Amino acid sequence: MTTAHHAPGETRPGGRTARTRQAVLTAVFEELGEVGFAGLTMERVAQRSGIHVATLYRRWRCTEGLVCDLLTDLSSEVPLPDSGTLPGDLRALALSITAFYGEARMSRLIEAVVSAAARDSQAATVLRTFFGERLALAGRMVQRAVDRGELPTDTDPEKVMAALGAPFYYRILIARGPVDRDLAESAATAVWAAVQAGAYVRTDGTPVNGTPVDKSPVDNASVGGTPVNDTPENGTPVNGTPENGTPVNGTPENGTSPGG
Repeated sequence: MTTAHHAPGETRPGGRTARTRQAVLTAVFEELGEVGFAGLTMERVAQRSGIHVATLYRRWRCTEGLVCDLLTDLSSEVPLPDSGTLPGDLRALALSITAFYGEARMSRLIEAVVSAAARDSQAATVLRTFFGERLALAGRMVQRAVDRGELPTDTDPEKVMAALGAPFYYRILIARGPVDRDLAESAATAVWAAVQAGAYVRTDGTPVNGTPVDKSPVDNASVGGTPVNDTPENGTPVNGTPENGTPVNGTPENGTSPGG
């Protein structure tokens, strides 16, 4: 859900491992721009990056591992918007997503990752982890809104963020249309309206802070009108002995049967 990326060729500070990773991911980024995922090979990435192909296989295992790592790298370091209101934050983030996926290479990247996840279990795990982390991170915007009193305490942050991102992935992966400003504006407006209508509350009644919405203790004394002492409301307990002392077998407590 985060959006900015480093320009190809930029090297982050760090040791040899960090430089190796950045060189490889930059090469992957450039290869995707030139040949797409279908033409991406470990050998091409090795040649472009100057990193031995054996290192690529050891660390990333396959091209699917490379593109998943690239997606994580490109979208992991942008701070969330903090405009002071949730509508403003939703709009700002939606516009940032538009800027990210508005570049054709970025759209091809997410297509490649989803395609990889459909075929490779490791890629599927990486994709689930990636989106789980992004939703949790972006959910902080919703938590801030809850803390400000904009939203009910039982609002689910991850549901809100998933709803904001869904139109973009539908447009890219299903409708295969452009990711543009109009999409960003409509997504942010729709999510804000849905949030106000209570569409994204926790179904278990537990808000973000983990405290039940109804803070009164649950009354376990009775279920369906039957107290825990097993005595129904009509006064006849489940052991078959009415309150008048006459059990259901017809024999009073004095031992005299009804017949004599």
